[in-house]
Parts: sequence; C-alpha cells; structure tokens
Amino acid sequence: MKKSRIILLGVALLSLGMSSRAQLPDWGCDSETQQQMLEHVSLYQESMKQYDASKDARYCEEAYPHWQLIVANCPKQSQNLYVRGPVILKNKMNKAATAAERDSLINELMRMYDIRIANYGDPANTLGKKALDLETLRGASGVGDYYPVYAQAAGHGNLQPAYVVKFMEATIKYVQAGLAEPTLVVDNYDIASEMLENALDAQAADSNKANLIRRYISGVESAFAPYADCGQLVEIYAKKFASDPENVALLKKITNIMMKKGCTDAPLFFQATENLYRLEPSATTAMRMGQMCVSKKEYSTAVKYLTDAANDLESPKDRYKACILLGVAQAGQGSYAAARSAFYRAAEADPTKGEPYLQIASLYMSHHSNDDGMSGRSAYWAACDKAVRAKNIDPSIADEANKIINRCTAAFPKKEDAFMLNLMNGQSYVVGGWIGESTTVRTR
Repeated sequence: MKKSRIILLGVALLSLGMSSRAQLPDWGCDSETQQQMLEHVSLYQESMKQYDASKDARYCEEAYPHWQLIVANCPKQSQNLYVRGPVILKNKMNKAATAAERDSLINELMRMYDIRIANYGDPANTLGKKALDLETLRGASGVGDYYPVYAQAAGHGNLQPAYVVKFMEATIKYVQAGLAEPTLVVDNYDIASEMLENALDAQAADSNKANLIRRYISGVESAFAPYADCGQLVEIYAKKFASDPENVALLKKITNIMMKKGCTDAPLFFQATENLYRLEPSATTAMRMGQMCVSKKEYSTAVKYLTDAANDLESPKDRYKACILLGVAQAGQGSYAAARSAFYRAAEADPTKGEPYLQIASLYMSHHSNDDGMSGRSAYWAACDKAVRAKNIDPSIADEANKIINRCTAAFPKKEDAFMLNLMNGQSYVVGGWIGESTTVRTR
C-alpha cells in the first residue's frame, strides 16, 4: 500500500513540475516559493484523498503540516484549502491533549477564515462560517466571542439566509448574557428581516427556495417574539427618544420597527413620526405620516400623505406598502372605488402578494349594494373570486383567504332563491353598484 502511494506521489510531482514549467498558476506566492510547495501540495492532496476513502483521522494528521505550510506560503493555491482546513483542524481538536492545545487550533481555524477572505473575498458568508464554527466549538459560554463575528458578517450585507437566522439567535443570547441592552435585539431584527425579505424577493421565481426562506423568516419572527410586544418596544425606545428626540437615525429605527409590528397607535410612534417628517421630509417619511394618520382615523389627511408617497417612492416594495395604506385610508373615508384602485396599484407594485386582493374582497363583503334582489349576496361571488386569486398567487396567505372563501360560500344565495331570479349555477353575472364586476353565479 505504501509503495503504491509513493508511486502515485512521484507521478503527481512529475505532473505538477511539468505544468509549472509550462505555465505557473497564481498561488499568491512567487515562483520560487511555489516550486518549494509542490511536494507539500502533493503530500497534502494524497493524504486527503486517503482520508476521503477511509475517514481515518490519521490521514488528517499526515496532511496537517503540509496544509499549514501551503496556507502560510501560497494562500491562493486552491480554494479547496479552506474547505479542507476545517476538516483537518477539527480532527486534530478531537485528539488535543489539553485545553490549551485545542484553543490554539481553534485560533488557527479562525485565522484561516481571515486568510480566505483576504485572498478570495466574500467576507459576509465566510465570516458567517467563521462565526458558526466558533459558536459550535466554544459553546453557549462563548457568545461574547462569536456574536461579534456574526455581527461583522451581517454588516457586509448579502448574508446567506441560514446565517441571518444564526445572527439573530446569537444577538438574543448576547443580550440574555447581559453583554448588551435589549435595543440591540430590536436593531438587529430590523437588519435580519430586511436581509431575509430581500432574499425572498430574489428567489420569488423558485418556489422551493422561497419556501425555505419563508421558514427562515418564521424562525427569526419566533426568536424576536418576546421583544415584539408593543409595550416592550415602547419601553425599550421611550428613554432613548426622550433623551435624543431629533436623532434622525433613531427616529427611523423607532418608526420602522413600530410599523412592522403594528404598533402604530402608540403615542411614541406619533411623536417619532412627526419629528422625522419635520427633520427629513421625503416620500418615505410621508408614508409614515400617512400610517400615523390612518391609526388616528384621520383618513383625509392620510390620503394626502399617502398619495404623494405612492407617486414618489421608487422602491416597488415601499410603493406597495404605501398603496396598501392608501387603500385603507380611501376605504376609511368611504371612497371604495378609489380604495380598490389603490389596492390594484399595490398588486402591480408587487405581483407576488395576495393581500391586495384580500383587501378588495373585504371591501366587497362590507360595502355593497343590496339592490340585486337577493340582499346583496351577489357581492360575495366577486369577493370569493378575489380571495381565490389571492390564494393562488400567494400561498403564504392561504389560511386567511380560505376564511374569506368560507364566509363568502356561506353567504351565497340558495339555489331556489337564485332560480326565482332566473339565475343558474355557472351563469355570468355583473355585480351592481360601485363594484360593477363580472362574476359567476354560485349557490348553496
């Protein structure tokens, strides 16, 4: 066996030597150093090949000194160095004779990730791997070490969703350990939820990936739940607001998180929103003023703010939110056709969302003419159509859509009542009044 390995090594060295004379790849070192590393590369690769075949940790021991020299001298020999490195080092950790030896190997692993970033980039996800390894190796007591690495990874943005969830979990453990104030949880939730929403938008066309990201979002929401109560949020931010009421960055945090969590009827939200709009008037702050006015049931004022916001916001995601709010405000002041138009604009801004159609369905059920000879029951056909459409394009709201569909179905006219009006199942029908929509007759 050993003889065959020596022969293979000789062939590998000859091949490497010939290729190096023909054209030297960029290993991140000069040609002389590269020549010196050729034998180490062959020995390292052969040992890891044997490890793959046998899973015998002795081959990791054999590979280690060669791997170590290659990383130190020619760090761009291959990205595979940084895939194999954790395997080699963790095998050595399992055999460490002392805690000090194990700690030294952990530190070496952390340095390896830094070298990988310096040579191959992708700092966000490489730091995510680094943080995850540090968390696994240090355990719960090491949160003071691994949380800052997760935070550093998140600071680069574009972090893989799995690491975003770990970042949020680490944040909570860090606060629970008394190493930071609870405001950190709220601040980082804002960062984490935005990254996951962006990831979901990017994968909207791939249902499997999108559903996985939705599960990650649910995980983050569950982790954040103990801090998401409106009373908790007010308690967390009230003192900060009182001490610095014109801090624009703080005002944005307060209004953003309170909008996300439906805390828009809290006096703190009103105060922060008004200050933010005064200090930094924009389409975004106009939307928040509109949200505030909706919460206060000041619908006509809300319509003014939200019309401006819906027209001026550039981001489809923000425009979607503004149009939904505008629809709610229009409905609140009794302008149902205008409200429907706003909800349709929201659907145009984000065609993957079912909420606009649920809003229209609710409008039809609550505000319809009774002049159809069946006490307004025809409106429920049109409402049911909207709820079905909502469910078909957005599975995440299926439960809510099904509740509306069930309510509509229960409100359909009886077969004999429809017959008296010369109506039969499957027949086309135009709902009267402001709805004015073509639908299909259905009975119960």
